[in-house]
Amino acid sequence: MSTPPGPPLAGGTTGPDALGPLLAVVLDALRAGAAARGGPFPQGGPGAVAARVREAAEPVLPDLGTGAEAALRTLVHTLAHGAADPADPLCAAHLHTPPLALAVAADLAASALNPSLDSWDQAPAASELEAAVCRALAAEVYPHGPDPDALVTTGGTESNQLGLLLARERHGAVQVICGAAAHHSVHRAAWLLGLPEPVTVPTPSGVLDLVALDEALTEVTGPLLVAATAGTTDTGRIDPLPEIADLCDRHGAELHVDAAYGGPLVFSEEHRGKLAGLQRAHSVTLDLHKLGWQPVAAGLLAVPDRARLAPLAVSADYLNADDDTEAGLPDLLGRSLRTTRRPDILKVAVTLRALGRTGLAALIDRSCAAAHQFAGLIEQHPRLELYERPTLPTVLFRPAAVTDEQTAAIRRTLLAEGRAVLGRARAEGRLWLKATLLNPHATLGDLEALIELVEGSTPR
Repeated sequence: MSTPPGPPLAGGTTGPDALGPLLAVVLDALRAGAAARGGPFPQGGPGAVAARVREAAEPVLPDLGTGAEAALRTLVHTLAHGAADPADPLCAAHLHTPPLALAVAADLAASALNPSLDSWDQAPAASELEAAVCRALAAEVYPHGPDPDALVTTGGTESNQLGLLLARERHGAVQVICGAAAHHSVHRAAWLLGLPEPVTVPTPSGVLDLVALDEALTEVTGPLLVAATAGTTDTGRIDPLPEIADLCDRHGAELHVDAAYGGPLVFSEEHRGKLAGLQRAHSVTLDLHKLGWQPVAAGLLAVPDRARLAPLAVSADYLNADDDTEAGLPDLLGRSLRTTRRPDILKVAVTLRALGRTGLAALIDRSCAAAHQFAGLIEQHPRLELYERPTLPTVLFRPAAVTDEQTAAIRRTLLAEGRAVLGRARAEGRLWLKATLLNPHATLGDLEALIELVEGSTPR
């Protein structure tokens, strides 16, 4: 008895012959959506964007499908029309980079091949590539480490959680001490791991106050972990890492450094000195979808000795049976808290291979130079106020003689009109506009245009 044929599979497989025509549809839809948007951000605010998405996406699950090309064309166009476009120099609010085209292309290959990095028999080549790239990147952070290694994560939040978890597994219920400017994920990680609420040290100058940190390390009892920051989210400031490492040594505390933003400075001869002392940390968070221009996600947690990763080991007979491991099949489960993992390392490997150290450094140096140029324009402007000269490509500024409420309204006006995307940050009790200049192709004209848009939206 034969089985009656079912309906055709409209999506096809992921072989090159099936992908080719669909990629052409995607590229056309991306171009058309960007043209319809006409700027760095969709106009009209949340209501207008939601209405366009509902019109395109509903019914979400129709009885009869539209077919692959129609679905791709409609939804990719809608997504591009309603996107915050990080490739536009006027989209400068967050640590949200324009991804390198070669990294995007590599990410497509990762999706098409679909390795899963929870067992070697699902990802033979991908697992070895991940191991090699992780060792190489960890050695950039720990050039003198005994056996440097790194884990691939979804970003800074997961990396910070892993850093705290490894400290807890080594010492028990560690007490975390961090600065007031530390990323919120440090506090959330302590909560998730059942650790005490972190002791928060003042950061009156934007970085950890060393006197206050010394006092906290003296007063707090038990195993201690200091979580320092190399590149704060609001200002891009870097904590004084050598002095913090000295204090940790004196008090017997561990040191974790959240370098999700500033970590890639290790590639730049011009700027790596800002990370002096980083190699003395017991764990370091990196995030290459920031100053690495990777598609999300591309996080890492680096350690000086892979033996520190031992607490993550776990056994599941269907994935890493003891006899398979003894026979030489690599055990991947101890490489993450996740089980199923896509090969995010491929895009990173392609980028490192294609650009090399000098190519990556050029992107970093250009972004830092643009931030200094932008800060100079603000300093020279009679109606704008600069918070401080930038450490990383983050610049805080605001129109002079306006209220915090008016400053916030300027940002929302530019968003509603779709003309520019700026962030916001509170420093020294005042609200500032935040420009995060991570587009290495931004020109002087782009920076001047950003200032003109702010000035044009400032109440007189």
